[in-house]
Amino acid sequence: MKKYFKILLYLAIVGLAAILVVNWYVKSTTKTHIYYSLKKFPKNDAGIIFGAGINGDQPSKYLKDRLDAGILLYKANRINKILLSGDNGRDEYDELTVMKNYCFNHGVDTTKIFIDYAGFDTYSTMYRAKYIFKIKKATLISQEYHLNRAIYIGQKLGIKSVGYSANSGEYLGYKYVTFREYGSVFKAFLDVLRNREPRFLGGEININGESNYSKEDKR
Repeated sequence: MKKYFKILLYLAIVGLAAILVVNWYVKSTTKTHIYYSLKKFPKNDAGIIFGAGINGDQPSKYLKDRLDAGILLYKANRINKILLSGDNGRDEYDELTVMKNYCFNHGVDTTKIFIDYAGFDTYSTMYRAKYIFKIKKATLISQEYHLNRAIYIGQKLGIKSVGYSANSGEYLGYKYVTFREYGSVFKAFLDVLRNREPRFLGGEININGESNYSKEDKR
């Protein structure tokens, strides 16, 4: 029993060390690509906003701040088009309708809004951005804790990526999601390493073509 305990302890130490090293590598190679204001912010054609939970027909605090940041960049002409990516996997939970309605109600031209209905995680969003929406350069819009991972995935998939921090005020559970991000970064590293394909792909929706924003959807 003592022998097995030592083996398990050794494996746990090695695993923890691997997670810490990968996180250091990801953060050190992406931190210079994160921006916190419009000053000297590079212009990109496409901005990607990641889903982050809803409360009924309203965005969560995390999601609202991401949407507000994306709309700010759009109105400041730092991005021309917005790709909304989130979870629409079941009828009772529809992030995308909330996100698209919010953008429409805050003055974004619907012909400039593209919808990714299968962005179930960050890796899937970035993979689909590359291979479904044919995005080559992008501004990634999220809270700071999430941007290193998103930028890393984008760059490894061949999307020249920069991040814009949507942090505004305090967030419920922010320390928890920041801690959880260590595991998420390590998983993303493995996803990139094995070139994981998302569960759903579908036909091409070129970001330079016609928007797939449906005008028949509720607003």
